[in-house]
Amino acid sequence: MSTFEITGMTCGGCVKRVQAKLEAVAPGVQVQLKPPQATVPGPTDVKTLQAELAGSHYGVIAPAVVEPPPAPPAIAPSWFATYRPLLLILAYILGASLLVQGAQVHGMETMRYFMAGFFLVFSFFKLLDVRAFADAYAGYDLLARRWRPWGSLYPYVELALGVAYLANFAPLWTNTVTLVVMGFSAIGVIGAVLGKRAIRCACLGTVFQLPMSTVTIIEDVGMVLMAAAALWL
Repeated sequence: MSTFEITGMTCGGCVKRVQAKLEAVAPGVQVQLKPPQATVPGPTDVKTLQAELAGSHYGVIAPAVVEPPPAPPAIAPSWFATYRPLLLILAYILGASLLVQGAQVHGMETMRYFMAGFFLVFSFFKLLDVRAFADAYAGYDLLARRWRPWGSLYPYVELALGVAYLANFAPLWTNTVTLVVMGFSAIGVIGAVLGKRAIRCACLGTVFQLPMSTVTIIEDVGMVLMAAAALWL
């Protein structure tokens, strides 16, 4: 439906004359005096209506196109709002690690429980959609980019490491594997961040939309340092 302004109409007789003329090219048209306009039920061209009224003192004006107001500029979320899910998860893991120790807090044991919680929780989010994680992980991990099955295996490696830390199974081997796996992963993360590539971090799978940043570097390098400290001490 389209509405056009009609000029030159002053009375009901004008309405009837315009109605009769426009009916020939726009069946079903409705012409009125107040306000002076013609409403056409179907699509029509203003030039066709103008041609039909040519030679008379009536005219047709196409409706003005009202531009929608410009959308307000998007406000980028704050750093805290972006990484709030990750910070909450890390805080929960740290709190649980301290509570497990009770009153006898021991640094190395707390660190072991933290690493167990880290791997168990982070593997959980990756296992929610392994295929989506593998696709996202291949975007920046050096090994997953060249050998795609590694992206599908990685969540299970994290799960196994979490169980091993929780059970205190073969600490030497567990920490060595963590050092190698997280160290290699950190290389890809550092390369992506230094290259300023706008890609999504897959540390929490694809549940949360976290951008790749220095936070991801701290996360991976932090696990490497804890594994190295456990091997050294």
